[in-house]
Amino acid sequence: MTKYSLTKNLNLLMFVFSTVIAWIFANTKTRTVNIGGQAVFEGVMIRGKDKYVISVRKKNKKIITKTIHVKGKNVWYNSFPIIRGVARFAESLVIGTKALIFSMDVTTEEEDYSFSGVEIGITIFFSMVLSIGLFFILPLVITHFFTLRINSFENNLFFNLIDGVLRIMFFLIYITLISFLPDIRRIFQYHGAEHKVVSCYEKGDNLNVENAKKHTRIHPRCGTNFIIIVFIVSLVIFSLFNVQTFLEGFILRIVFLPLIAGLSYEWLMIGGRFVNNPIIKFTILPGLLIQRITTKEPDDEMLEVALKSIKAAVS
Repeated sequence: MTKYSLTKNLNLLMFVFSTVIAWIFANTKTRTVNIGGQAVFEGVMIRGKDKYVISVRKKNKKIITKTIHVKGKNVWYNSFPIIRGVARFAESLVIGTKALIFSMDVTTEEEDYSFSGVEIGITIFFSMVLSIGLFFILPLVITHFFTLRINSFENNLFFNLIDGVLRIMFFLIYITLISFLPDIRRIFQYHGAEHKVVSCYEKGDNLNVENAKKHTRIHPRCGTNFIIIVFIVSLVIFSLFNVQTFLEGFILRIVFLPLIAGLSYEWLMIGGRFVNNPIIKFTILPGLLIQRITTKEPDDEMLEVALKSIKAAVS
């Protein structure tokens, strides 16, 4: 069985400390802007307080917009740190998949924009399986094999450092390779457009192309930051357990994913609120740097699409 020590494991103390800090910051009365977004095929999705707005440019240059209404801030789980992160993550997966399907329909000029619940469920399931397999299970397999070879499997910190480094390496290799694909590069440009218009709105500037162009395409609440924070938080949590077998490591990575997602969401929100704090800035720096890959400079037409989404989302 997995050995677990409350008094001797410094990593556990770090984990408890981070959780307490997350609770404090999450409930601090500060001004925040409840807005986010996602790039889709030839378009941008923006989330407002109680709705998602997806705008996509057709081949004939016409912009098609769809609005998806959701429950706003007065949802029970919004009062519970960590839990709300898991709920928001699940909601984002569903809405994000719908947005991608909608954008594919528009760009291929299909007539029916309806979403099959079964199709969305299957898409999310296989996406999650692929992501967990590539970024959690495969690094575990390689680390397990490597540490057995050098008889260091019992060195918990060493094991998880290798596992964590491999996880980040695989992610960097993956996004670097796909960034060379023309279609993905355009999505990364729309990702940059999304960030620019969100920053423009958050700074209180008038929402137009010229103003949006002045803003940075790097944003502290980006999903790229979330992924990197997930990797870091998972390294800390997995280090709390002295795993003896590959099966224990596998189960650990599946069971603790919701907690990791919840904690990562809280830290991402802290980063968005206190981005000028030196400590916070240091913790989100890796994600900000990787956004140099996952976002590209958009053209004016891309900004027009993003602006159409954000204006409808905040109206």
